[in-house]
Amino acid sequence: MTSRKRQVHLAAHFPGVNSTTVWSDPLHRSQIDFRAFEHFGRTAERGRFDYVFLAEGLRLREHKGRIHDLDVVGRPNTLAVLAALAAVTEHVGLVGTLSSTFNEPYELARQLATLDHLSGGRAGWNVVTSSDAFHGANFRRGGFLDHADRYARANEFVALAKEFWDSWAADAIVADRADGRFLADDAITPVVHRGAQFDVSGSFNVPRSPQRHPVIVQAGDSTDGRDFASEHAEVIFSRHSAFEEAKAFYADVKGRLPGWGRTEDSLKILPAVTFSIGDSQAEAEERARETALAQVSPQTAITVLEQVWGTDLSDLDPDGPLPSFDPDPDGGLSKGWAAAARLANAVQIAQAWREQSEAESLSVREFVIRITSRQSFVGTPSHIAAEFDRYVQERATDGFVVVGTTSPHGLDEFVDRVVPELQERGVYRTDYEPGATLRRNLGLPEPRDAADAEEVRRAG
Repeated sequence: MTSRKRQVHLAAHFPGVNSTTVWSDPLHRSQIDFRAFEHFGRTAERGRFDYVFLAEGLRLREHKGRIHDLDVVGRPNTLAVLAALAAVTEHVGLVGTLSSTFNEPYELARQLATLDHLSGGRAGWNVVTSSDAFHGANFRRGGFLDHADRYARANEFVALAKEFWDSWAADAIVADRADGRFLADDAITPVVHRGAQFDVSGSFNVPRSPQRHPVIVQAGDSTDGRDFASEHAEVIFSRHSAFEEAKAFYADVKGRLPGWGRTEDSLKILPAVTFSIGDSQAEAEERARETALAQVSPQTAITVLEQVWGTDLSDLDPDGPLPSFDPDPDGGLSKGWAAAARLANAVQIAQAWREQSEAESLSVREFVIRITSRQSFVGTPSHIAAEFDRYVQERATDGFVVVGTTSPHGLDEFVDRVVPELQERGVYRTDYEPGATLRRNLGLPEPRDAADAEEVRRAG
């Protein structure tokens, strides 16, 4: 008797402010019009995806002292959008990126528990940390945490959020003979927490939600990030999409789980991937090339280099070689870019980039395309489905976060052409289980009691 094949899990990432999105595409629509989010959410649900995934920006990026042109479209509040999506979808999960640095545990736990109730158990939280002063300047406390401290705060933040979610008994609300509702005796356990990051004494005011805890997602890749994921995360939003790298990451993180008393299936690893589909391999490759050129305009290519060189390069020829001079680490032309962290070792990065571009005879634009715009999976629908299946069966991943290039239609072709191929292979659901929560759709176990988790932590 053969065992059932491992199932592919899929999530959908709403296009954000990044180098993947083709902003010039005629199909691209507003980032703040709810109709865009509605189409995206309904398409993911039509494709039987586990969840839709929203990023969040806490400040508009700046370049050369101006708001960067890709940010002026706005960044609406994640929880507000997800609550609205809960009203126009029935099954797909709703996962939002929310910072543990610039929020408070009680407030965020309350908001997420409310979303879980409103959606019937479909809420998820992508836990991120934020440490830089640029984003922190929008907040009372500012950017005051170094890398180690922000993970210390994140660990205590999530642990305290779980204490709040667990503080209501499962049967706390009781119906009487007149169909009224009241609290059972000892229904709510007061939360008293004394820690290095938080000092809390009080009670939670939201009943236990359908999942008990919203699903915890995490994206960190450092040693601290991997340790945090092995303790708390139920899904990892990974950046490792190449097969061998993905397999090594999978083995490393899943290998840490037994130390927390966890099993392999208690954590799903889903790398972010892009795609280019064609009726033939040649057509898919041509479409991938056209997409790369659209993603990296000459202006964009120069901007990417300016992030590292810290110098105005507006006179640089995008079809010529990279700058021959070294960066100015204190230039700081760009603020709020993920790439800004490169400035700490900008000289070394610039040297490596020059060596690569010279070895491969790449112009500025060609080089930026090489490092930012590769499509993860290129081919016919059947080829892409076969590769997805291979990754999952060989334990390189548990599935994928699919990233389109336009909003809100970037997911349409994947749902129409690749999803049926996965279903035909028997590795992807043909329908949702009625009434299933996000945790159940992902095949995750029920959350452990916070006290049990703490006991495992101390024993380890």
